[in-house]
Amino acid sequence: MQEVAASPLSTWESFYVIIGSSAAVLVGLMFVVITLMAGVQQRMSSPGEVFGAFNTPNVVHFGAALLVAALLSAPWQALWHVSLLLGLAGLAGMSYVVIVLRRARHQHDYQPVLEDWLWHTIFPLVSYTALFVAAMVLPGNPVPALFFISAATVLLLFIGIHNAWDNVTYIAFDLSRSENEPAEK
Repeated sequence: MQEVAASPLSTWESFYVIIGSSAAVLVGLMFVVITLMAGVQQRMSSPGEVFGAFNTPNVVHFGAALLVAALLSAPWQALWHVSLLLGLAGLAGMSYVVIVLRRARHQHDYQPVLEDWLWHTIFPLVSYTALFVAAMVLPGNPVPALFFISAATVLLLFIGIHNAWDNVTYIAFDLSRSENEPAEK
């Protein structure tokens, strides 16, 4: 009887259990944060645009990390199957970053600074591009590709964490400070 060669994905199983669990918990926390921030919407001229540019992407990045973890934890018959899906996820992520860029440029309630452009557009674009490229080389070079995929996935988690923290501190300190200042006459 011929033995089946161990899949290179099996060595990453524990890593993706941790990543997937973390991403799922962070998505849940984002729902709690958004619910608690509901009162902020009343102080914004276009809350949908601001949330679409600066909050929704965090859920998307966490969801993308969860998707990658789920895909790489599944029992694939061939690496090209998962490679195709990861590549599509990378392409979708790159497209979404362009949408976020447009939303950030068209909203009027907050003026993004360099740090915002880096964390909301450049770093996510780097992550999704790395995911796409690594997915394309996965069938032929699984070991380095899997390291790049894991790095891209961890970067998405850190991007989401950074951006969520940035949003919460902005709302808690900057918006509350402007709310407490007396109106100019």
